[in-house]
Amino acid sequence: MDNLLWIFISALLINNFTLSYFLGLCPFLGVSGRLDTAFRLGLANIFVMLITGACAYVLNTWVLVYAPYLRLISFIIVIASTVQFVEMALKKLSPELFKALGIFLPLITTNCAILGLALFTTNKGYGFVEGMVYALGAGGGVTLALVLLAGIREETKLLDIPDVVKGTALHLIIAGILSMAFMGFAGLFST
Repeated sequence: MDNLLWIFISALLINNFTLSYFLGLCPFLGVSGRLDTAFRLGLANIFVMLITGACAYVLNTWVLVYAPYLRLISFIIVIASTVQFVEMALKKLSPELFKALGIFLPLITTNCAILGLALFTTNKGYGFVEGMVYALGAGGGVTLALVLLAGIREETKLLDIPDVVKGTALHLIIAGILSMAFMGFAGLFST
């Protein structure tokens, strides 16, 4: 149980995919303009990561043992089909969210955080339960990063900010500060 908790905390905070590994920066910077949209995209990311983690385990355990050279392409196909499924479900169940996410929903397909999850899970040799906990922690970490940046971006709209740092420059500065703040968790949980 302690091992599962450590895997979750590590993926969520210490080794946050977005703020430590710099994976998934496109949606991180692109969709984090509104808090509700960022949160919903984060939930979609968690869902896709859980499905990808399960499929990566099954593929790696029973299929890729015989053809390890197909690992990368297999993971890409699984991710693309999972995102297509999420896109169709959102279009049917929540058209307003589908419109709000716009181009960024198909970008989950090329989100390197999700591919990184499949590769990291198999490289670390996680079993099914460990892989699911890792996927949940990693998805939660991406969601946390999206929501934090979205909340800060909404607050900065109310401030008088010099023109030199408005827009993307300010967002990158905030992302850098968030990244440094998350590095502090490594020292907190190092014992």
